[in-house]
Amino acid sequence: MSDSNQNMRPAAPEIQTTSESVAGSEPRMLFNPPIDIYETNDGLVLYADLPGVTTEGLELQVQDNRLALFGRVRNDQDGRAMLHEEYKVGDFLRSFILSDEVDHEHISARLNNGVLRVELPRTQRTEPRKIQVSTE
Repeated sequence: MSDSNQNMRPAAPEIQTTSESVAGSEPRMLFNPPIDIYETNDGLVLYADLPGVTTEGLELQVQDNRLALFGRVRNDQDGRAMLHEEYKVGDFLRSFILSDEVDHEHISARLNNGVLRVELPRTQRTEPRKIQVSTE
């Protein structure tokens, strides 16, 4: 999509950082999840890969034309010692600036097997109408 036709654009760069520690816990990695965005006849559909995130650990928020998603992954180590680790456990954070064409009131989301699907419908455009001009 070109910048003039873009309905969404990432608001944060693709970086890895350490998230703030939560009372008594160790700092955690913070990842930008990979995102796919498709345009449909009704609007946009966003897919985000959030492995290990459950609906209880997922927050989606729209404020001031910004869609933000935060996914917290639960660490299931239960005091066990790690012998081999190929990937780090961390949380996911990503935000997007939405165009005025997105109907914020009708955004919906569904999480299935670690894949988040967010539907971003277009606002209904008003039909052109003729305005009657009167004289004084």
